[in-house]
Amino acid sequence: MRKVGVVVAPGLQLMSIAALAVFQAANVLLEDRVYETRLVSEGGGEVPTAAGFAVASRPLEPEIYDTLLVAARIGTEPAPAALVAFTREAAATSRRVGALCTGAFTLAQAGLLSQRRATTHWRHARELQARFPDIRIEADRLFVNDGPIWTSAGMMAGIDMTLALVEADLGADVARTIARRMILDRRRPGADPQASGLLELEPRTDRIRKVLDHVRRHLRDDLSVARMAAVANLSPRQLGRACAAEFGESPAKLVERLRAEAARALLIEGRHSCEAVADRVGFADRERMRRAFLRLYGRPPQDFRRTTHPSVRPAGTAREEA
Repeated sequence: MRKVGVVVAPGLQLMSIAALAVFQAANVLLEDRVYETRLVSEGGGEVPTAAGFAVASRPLEPEIYDTLLVAARIGTEPAPAALVAFTREAAATSRRVGALCTGAFTLAQAGLLSQRRATTHWRHARELQARFPDIRIEADRLFVNDGPIWTSAGMMAGIDMTLALVEADLGADVARTIARRMILDRRRPGADPQASGLLELEPRTDRIRKVLDHVRRHLRDDLSVARMAAVANLSPRQLGRACAAEFGESPAKLVERLRAEAARALLIEGRHSCEAVADRVGFADRERMRRAFLRLYGRPPQDFRRTTHPSVRPAGTAREEA
């Protein structure tokens, strides 16, 4: 049996508790007590959650955990010294340590993220980096695994991370079955982005909104500035000024970003080759898509397929490269 200790504090975010359902599902699926989860807090007893009710916990005591997780809580103020000390000491005897969302701040206080890659909710990534500059923050990932240390972004990303923990313990088939039983539309790997860039495009005018809708529906078509301007009943120069005011970029760069976003989603799915994806979203060829990815994400398209689907290899790639 694997003992999972979950460090909680007042203001506990309920989604941290929801992520623990993955361990429960593994026990039910295998008809065995594979995991035992325990909530532990500074004083034990009832811990108030952000939802207004309390959960029961045990007091901090020296124990050996297979997995130690720090739950998320409202706010990013420093955790109590006793809780930080316990986390540091318990981590020394645990096989692996993780943080859910803002729990990363407690791991950082305990010195467990120093010189490591980590993530947290995108709203708090800059603050985490500023307070702990020796951490290599990867703000655009659902979860990050660096050796025995795991960190996740907010809300549903905690479930993604705990599924990955179960997969590491029990295999991909078990994790896939759990995801299906939990009615998840798909298992999301850590390389998935926390937020879609498309959600950030909220134009203030109906004309530009109409252009965006047209571009999204016709990524594979000719999307010249003149054609987009005609959709908005503007001149090409007027459309250029409007895009610069709304998004800080030219119409051509906007189209490139929307195509890259769509391409990245298809690559993460892993069902199409890079060439097919480039054609499907309107890039003239694979090389043009590669250059766009390097500008926007700092990584080539192949990286998304390799990270998500290790078995997928570009033709001519030696096996030793993995």
